[in-house]
Amino acid sequence: MTRTPLSDVACSIARATDLFGDAWTALIMRDVLLGIRRFDALAEDLGLSRKVLAARLARLVEEGVLTRERYQESPPREEYVATEKGQELYPVLLALMAWGDKWYAEPVGPPARIRHDACGHLATPVVSCDACHGPLTLTDTTQLPGPGGRVGPGTRRLGPLIATRGRAESA
Repeated sequence: MTRTPLSDVACSIARATDLFGDAWTALIMRDVLLGIRRFDALAEDLGLSRKVLAARLARLVEEGVLTRERYQESPPREEYVATEKGQELYPVLLALMAWGDKWYAEPVGPPARIRHDACGHLATPVVSCDACHGPLTLTDTTQLPGPGGRVGPGTRRLGPLIATRGRAESA
């Protein structure tokens, strides 16, 4: 089944989901960020077909999320390393993990914990405001139009907001 590309939708969630919206890509990134960087090790850890893994890795490299680095010359062998763009997916994965821990963990608890090395405490990831450091939730935030916003597919909810706010701000 062919997926509809979301790269032209004026929504950062849609554009990110276009690359990152399947479970295998998230799990590949989890593994690479945690140090599993070689093709065979990724295939073994994920139990994923080599064909699917190769396709996902190629797309992540093409998008600049991962890079290939040679670790052996003869025979030539490469491993996958997260670029800065790829490393910045870590907080996204932590937020997804925290949500999964809350809603899908076994009764005995979550399958993994995160220790914040700076303070040594076990941490629950939260998305917070960069100004006041308070948690950002649905009930205490408002999505406003940004400079790259436009009315179009995938932006129907924001369309009236963009049109209304754009006129009000330019008046």
